[in-house]
Amino acid sequence: MLPGGDARAFRGWWGGVVQNRTAYSGADDSVREDLDSRLTVELASVVSAARRRATRDGDRQVDTAHLLHGLLESDPAVRAAFDGGPQVARLLGYLVQRSIGYGLQWLGTVEDSGAVPVVTEAGVPGWSPAAAAAMDGALDRAHARYDTRAGCLDLLAALVDDPESRAVEVLRRASVDTARLAARLDGDRPGQD
Repeated sequence: MLPGGDARAFRGWWGGVVQNRTAYSGADDSVREDLDSRLTVELASVVSAARRRATRDGDRQVDTAHLLHGLLESDPAVRAAFDGGPQVARLLGYLVQRSIGYGLQWLGTVEDSGAVPVVTEAGVPGWSPAAAAAMDGALDRAHARYDTRAGCLDLLAALVDDPESRAVEVLRRASVDTARLAARLDGDRPGQD
């Protein structure tokens, strides 16, 4: 929702129109550069890794599980937000199984948790609606603390905010208490990476 509760449609990062919020697609180099300038180097690397993983796995879109996988592999602060090494190992185990077992039900489907606004016009090419909303949520968190760049913990918090996303499904399967994780991340807002 726009400030003050205004629900007007407006242009998103990728040039399409969205209801209530923006999103990022990365389909166009100038759009990608614009968003990358709003991300920490670490988060820009995570986004690139998620794009490569989606392409390699034959997925049509980057989804929240791709983003979670990149965060866990790339950022020690993200791994530290969880309850120790065994929990992180369990999470990575589920994410690695995506293309050989767990997650096969997602193959050829679009992640749309229903928890995000409807995208109109061209949509968000290359990103699931939930992943685009999570990226936007990360930017919102950074802006809320008057930071110009979103970091990895911002994205992790935004992923956890959508209880119907694939990332949260993986977290639940790995016995992560998402409410506790969200509270921990809200306490870590100042001085994120």
